[in-house]
Amino acid sequence: MSKTAQPSPTQWGRLLLFGGLVLGGAMLARLFGLQEFLNLKHLADLKAWIEGFGPFAPLVFIMGYILAVIFFVPGLPITVLGGVAFGPIWGTVYVSIASTIGVALTFLIARYGARGMVERWVSGNPRLAKIDQAIARHGWRIVMITRLVPLFPFNLQNYAYGLTRIEFWRYLLVSWSCMLPATVAYTFAGGALSEAGGDIQRTLLYLGIAGSLLVLVSLIPRWLHKTSPATDDLLR
Repeated sequence: MSKTAQPSPTQWGRLLLFGGLVLGGAMLARLFGLQEFLNLKHLADLKAWIEGFGPFAPLVFIMGYILAVIFFVPGLPITVLGGVAFGPIWGTVYVSIASTIGVALTFLIARYGARGMVERWVSGNPRLAKIDQAIARHGWRIVMITRLVPLFPFNLQNYAYGLTRIEFWRYLLVSWSCMLPATVAYTFAGGALSEAGGDIQRTLLYLGIAGSLLVLVSLIPRWLHKTSPATDDLLR
């Protein structure tokens, strides 16, 4: 990563504010048992809680998902919850909107708001530290690979890309398109859970779609490793 100038007082203020938000979010999550509450066994309770917001439920869900991306909360249970609460179609729409806004905000925070702090985070992960050099050689293909292949912590890589020279809109488009298959798979799995004990044919359909997509996504890393030298650059 390129070196940056000494932070100004304004930049220090931004760093302290962002650091306080992250620390506060982590403390609240631990205090209220948020990560435990997001366990799959609690999805029914969360569904009822979200539905209690009535017409504002989608907005509440989207805002919560965005905050989860910013504060390093695991996204898988919330993605499944989207399918449980809203069904596979609207769940996919809401999760896709929320996750895309989330990765956009973390990118912009790293690039313009808390660059020094994010640089220190990234420097602790040797593979993430290689992303900037890999972006220079392979461009958007690196974003595609890291979105499809679970090589890096998802939430941290969102910040890491803000330190690279990739264009924001290209980063966002590739991120959205490459996150979409897994989003569809997990929301359809959530839809199948919500249909349990109801329409058996629909449940099996949702499970079949989710299973097929998950198998496809699981095969992508092997295909990329054989066909793309960019993968070797990241793993080396």
